Amino acid sequence: MSDHRVRPTNRLLKLVPFGLGSTKPHHFRDMLRVALENQDNLEYAWKVLSEGVCDGCALGVTGFRDWTIEGVHLCMTRLNLLRLNTMGAMDPAVLYDIDGLRARPNSELRTLGRLSCPLRRDRGERGFHRISWHEALEHIALRIRNSDPSRLAFYLTSRSITNEVYYTAQKVVRFLGTNNIDNAARLCHSPSTAAMKAAVGVSASTCSYKDWFDSNLLVFFGANPANDQPVTTKYIHAARQRGTRVALVNPYLEPGMQRYWVPSTASSALFGTDIADWWFPVATGGDIAFLYGVLRILIQEDWLDRDFIRGQTEGFEALSARASEQDWQVLESSSGLSLASMHQFAEMIRDARRAVLIWSMGITQHAFGGDAVQMILNLGLSQGYVGRLGCGLMPIRGHSGVQGGAEMGAYATAFPAGRKIEPESARALSELYGFEVPSKPGLSATEMVTAAERGELDLLYCVGGAFTRTLPRPERVQAALSNVPLRVYQDIIVSSDMLVDPKDTVILLPAKTRYEQDGGGTETTTERRILFSPELPRQVGEARAEWRIFLDLARAVDNQGAERLGCESGQAIREEIARVVPFYAGIQHLKRSGDAVQYGGPRLCENAQFSTPDGKAHFVPVELPPRERGDGEFVLSTRRGKQFNSMVYAETDPLTGAARDAIFMNNEDAAALGLARGDAVSLVSKAGRYSGRVFLAPIARSNVQVHFPEGNVLIDADRVDRLGGVPDYNTVVRIERGG
Repeated sequence: MSDHRVRPTNRLLKLVPFGLGSTKPHHFRDMLRVALENQDNLEYAWKVLSEGVCDGCALGVTGFRDWTIEGVHLCMTRLNLLRLNTMGAMDPAVLYDIDGLRARPNSELRTLGRLSCPLRRDRGERGFHRISWHEALEHIALRIRNSDPSRLAFYLTSRSITNEVYYTAQKVVRFLGTNNIDNAARLCHSPSTAAMKAAVGVSASTCSYKDWFDSNLLVFFGANPANDQPVTTKYIHAARQRGTRVALVNPYLEPGMQRYWVPSTASSALFGTDIADWWFPVATGGDIAFLYGVLRILIQEDWLDRDFIRGQTEGFEALSARASEQDWQVLESSSGLSLASMHQFAEMIRDARRAVLIWSMGITQHAFGGDAVQMILNLGLSQGYVGRLGCGLMPIRGHSGVQGGAEMGAYATAFPAGRKIEPESARALSELYGFEVPSKPGLSATEMVTAAERGELDLLYCVGGAFTRTLPRPERVQAALSNVPLRVYQDIIVSSDMLVDPKDTVILLPAKTRYEQDGGGTETTTERRILFSPELPRQVGEARAEWRIFLDLARAVDNQGAERLGCESGQAIREEIARVVPFYAGIQHLKRSGDAVQYGGPRLCENAQFSTPDGKAHFVPVELPPRERGDGEFVLSTRRGKQFNSMVYAETDPLTGAARDAIFMNNEDAAALGLARGDAVSLVSKAGRYSGRVFLAPIARSNVQVHFPEGNVLIDADRVDRLGGVPDYNTVVRIERGG
């Protein structure tokens, strides 16, 4: 396959209103369902939607509007999360005997209602019993006082957590004497952070979404925004009307990226929008080989921005030499694409004076994720796609709190503002805080599980999240959790992790949502825009603001010393963030719904000003990943599904029509194995076995995909990216008949 143009939708199909008969999300039907689910609290639901900042993906819709395009924006990702913010308190008696809850899926657990009071379960007990806040905090504080700080670990998910919570949490944890704090950014874009910081001196998107409208080309590498950031389809619709073209580099031709019905754009809601112009079906993990081939062609043909390379970059000669050394047959075999395909992609780049290169977890969640990001950066720098109108390097974020999590310093390997953890930066932060800050990097999320497995943790404190669903080999994770003497879960709902038997004690702490948070809160979007979400007063049981819980814990540990922490109000926290994280200056002035500030302005690195030690952008050659697939084996990817991370909303994916046990497989591969759609098969890896049914799909040969988190049983827990520490959510499998 050397012509990768995506065929436009048949004209007759375009005349069918609302995509009737097509496999697609039914937005208006689902909106009615959400309204019915929230009918007991419609007034508050309306406040959340009309005044708050979306707690779904990281696009940053405030109310019904954003900063990218005129009109009303409302997507099902946001609406599916609405019930978490409107439902009432759970009767704590539901957890007094948890045997009947263990078999329930998370989709049922989250309908039990909001956690409303502190709860405790000790070893040997059948369930939890109610305790006071004082008892809960004193028990946790006693464990902390009697433990070496190195045996304490804290993890925060991106579940609608605000910058204020991330910032206060990291400050309290370092007050307690450890850097063992990590957040969900570790599991998604940590390779992007590391590679971008080294190459261009920044670790966030260099452009804004508005740059999509002024670009000639958008390239999505390992990203499926129609699934993960649905409002972007409206941006793509508008960009295409201005002449922008779209290319996908992905093993699977995602249906939503082929055609989408944007519900808030009348013409698209009626007749749909063709999204992609080109699809390059790269093999899973083959992006580095593919981009080496593309770069080699660009260099040979001199389709480069020589002036930019000569004046503003370093390292191009080394990259050029490495590219010229690559064997074409190896590049074709590793990428799953032909030389002709690479040439077509290179011509597409040649003809695009302005382009935005966009990537997500299909790139980063590999053992070589940082190197794959670097190759995208190498491609962008070869054309000068940075720091100018219609151009950019964009790691698109999937969760509303994840960008700010690392920038606030809730990270095992970085202090606030992304400062590296080392003695010099620790001394500087100690002077600002008035207490000694530890100077050695802490445990990452995956390292916390390993430490728990080895009996090296006394306390694991989780704010949201569910390690048994988000990390590889859930049975191993469950065993590790049950080996920690004290586990604490600060959350709004019940999760499966809470039901894992305690070694000694498990404590649940009820938290407020971002909308209930005292003094309001802020979120940082993919395009670096800091948005204010006002407090929408509501009290569910004894729930407390998440940043306040951390301060209360610090006082329980050391009441006198905790006086140095400050952060006594939302406004005070924002004022401190502005001092400690200089590029967040302006956050302290955000007070009302709609208030926002974009740090760095519309574009970073403008006029080729790079925040690297030498002021230049850096090309970096990387190694080709080793070929691991043997004859008759397949490369498996697990990160897919129309859901919000591990929160599954339906047993059938509205974008693909696939059931949760679907094993996505190429037609020709299936035929060669004598398999047909619906046949029961098992996937077998070194780590485990997974049974499902064949689902025929437009996917690269010798590649298969399954849903997340179900496929985590197949993933090797020990494979992580060397730059960022993100797990490799891909593996090699063989296919056996029967399930």
